[in-house]
Amino acid sequence: MTPLRVASVPYLVGRPVDEGLADEPGLEFTRAVPAQLARGLRDGSLDVALVSSIELFRLPGASYLDGPCIAGHGHVASVQVFLRKPLPEVERVALDPASRTSVTLAQIVWPGRACHRPDFVAVPEGTDPRAVAADAWLRIGDAALREHLTEPSLPVFNPSAAWRELTGLPFVFALWVARAGIELEPWAATFARSRELGRARMDALAREAATSWRLPESATRHYLFDECLYEPGAALRPALLAFRDRAAKLALASASAEPRGVPVPARVAP
Repeated sequence: MTPLRVASVPYLVGRPVDEGLADEPGLEFTRAVPAQLARGLRDGSLDVALVSSIELFRLPGASYLDGPCIAGHGHVASVQVFLRKPLPEVERVALDPASRTSVTLAQIVWPGRACHRPDFVAVPEGTDPRAVAADAWLRIGDAALREHLTEPSLPVFNPSAAWRELTGLPFVFALWVARAGIELEPWAATFARSRELGRARMDALAREAATSWRLPESATRHYLFDECLYEPGAALRPALLAFRDRAAKLALASASAEPRGVPVPARVAP
């Protein structure tokens, strides 16, 4: 059989839902930043990816696993807009090229009237958004988390906290998405098993990250256990559709997209 080509993000936040997938029979597993995962689904070089949630509403025929994902129910330190000026004075925001969902989210929740929103400037891949001449920069992933924890005096605007205040819903940053023509049902238990392994290793993941980044373990534990939400349950689809509707108003997604969710077993033996 041709292996299922699966990819995940290269960030700490993904480990609790992709643990053990590299050892699963029938899978070919890799890692890449979210923007590259999206391209892989589009060009057919990937079958399933833990990809930015906005891609659900841009990829015709996409389906998703209605279960483990990367979400937050408030402040999430790995997606931050770092500010050089007070928020009302920001006129130009440099965008992290690695993400598409966070770029869209920042535009949706930016405070103030639409006519006074800043210019959101795309940054070429490989460019540090902090190095770009701008009043603020959006950064995601481990780099954003470390930057926030090691430079706590840097003022920030947190998009997921703003989303929670706006909607009352969790925000889904990424989830397992399959391109058109790929059946997820036969693999649902495989991804559920990965989540079980990840859940069992949460303490170890927090310790390893703290040691690697020379940060207090309390900080990495707080991030993984308190800020990140991996199983939104019944809130998952309403949160996704609320994101679709608001993104569509900015012409950043298809308002008619109705992706199919594939149930995932609640518990399986690891």
